[in-house]
Amino acid sequence: MTAPVLRRALMAAAALVAAAAPSARRASAQGAAAQGAPQGARPAAPAAEPLIVRKQVFEAGEYRTRGGGTVPNARIGYQTAGTLNAAGDNAVLITHFFSANSHAFGRYAPGGPAGYWDDIVGPGKAIDTNRFFVVSSDTLVNLNINDGNNNTPGTTSTGPATIDPKTGRPFGMNYPVVSMRDFIEVQKLLLGSLGVKRLALVAGPSMGALQAIEWALAYPDMVERVMPAVGTGEFDAFLLGWMEIWEVPIRNDPNWRGGDYYGQGRDQPTRGLAEALKIVTLQARDRGSLTGFGRKPIEGQDPARRIGDGFAVEKFLDDAATARARTADANAFLYLTRANQLFLNEVPDIDAALARSKASWLVLPSSGDRIFPVTYGRELAEAVRKAGRPVTLVELQGGLGHLEGVAGMAQAEGAIRTFLGT
Repeated sequence: MTAPVLRRALMAAAALVAAAAPSARRASAQGAAAQGAPQGARPAAPAAEPLIVRKQVFEAGEYRTRGGGTVPNARIGYQTAGTLNAAGDNAVLITHFFSANSHAFGRYAPGGPAGYWDDIVGPGKAIDTNRFFVVSSDTLVNLNINDGNNNTPGTTSTGPATIDPKTGRPFGMNYPVVSMRDFIEVQKLLLGSLGVKRLALVAGPSMGALQAIEWALAYPDMVERVMPAVGTGEFDAFLLGWMEIWEVPIRNDPNWRGGDYYGQGRDQPTRGLAEALKIVTLQARDRGSLTGFGRKPIEGQDPARRIGDGFAVEKFLDDAATARARTADANAFLYLTRANQLFLNEVPDIDAALARSKASWLVLPSSGDRIFPVTYGRELAEAVRKAGRPVTLVELQGGLGHLEGVAGMAQAEGAIRTFLGT
């Protein structure tokens, strides 16, 4: 496989690999064709003109974090589609997964890559931009600081690689700790600048699901509907432990230097970051997504005879993660894992948080999820039900595992249309 195809095959959660969707969509579509159309989905409509969107930058200025730190120059990128109504209450916010950015829908140029939820966001689609004003933004400490190229605008995000105006050097590990709540507070500033008064829907996959849940519970009067996909209602000890496992390869890379690797001439901790992304990439998939590799060895190698030889799936994971690491920042990875660990850290538990909710909920776990196993989604839906809020649970099916929440969302189109009345 070529590097672009490999990148399109990835997702890393509360971790996913941002360019995952196209190849995974093809796999999902092939599965749907073999099994029949998803229940509740509409027949395929004629192809419409692609939605062209524009990357913009929001300058939030000085931002005080929930933990008491100060970000002197908070900036995030964002994109929009549709038109905000006079009341400012037809807005939809799409919150992104661990290794994604604001490119959730549309294309930046004709023929360019589509956003990760382009199957369900756009004119006439389940999240209809003819009806809704849809916003998607980069988070603080975004992973993708080196992703810009001639075809795709780069991510805009303040994080550890940002220059500290007090020192003239990158913040590194002196950047303040940020939480999921900090992400939504900066998003709220962005929405206010756009004139948004109320959100008809907050939705996102994986880490985006966590942000959607935080939104519903932090600002219950502002959020009408919530759609967390492949998420969880709590970050328990099991998930906290997994975040540590993701981090270890970076911390053990001698080039990491305690996060101080930005100096001129210093080698980046690329190897450690690639190993971390490899763990995430495999965990974000289910068995069915890798069956094509079987037990095939790397071409020209024989693992039964030479201990240094390997299998084709190992090379796929190595190549994919290495390509991904070139556009990412190791320190940002660590700050993102901490933000995930701090999900709902300002409330005692999910039940106390849900007592504030006034929204309707559509919860979309994946049956083969190995990052947030399906039981987490079921438990979230049950907690919402016990809190007395309307909730629908639809389990995504297919061999992509956690990735179904990014590339397999077309199967939930019927449920989303019913939820939104589109």
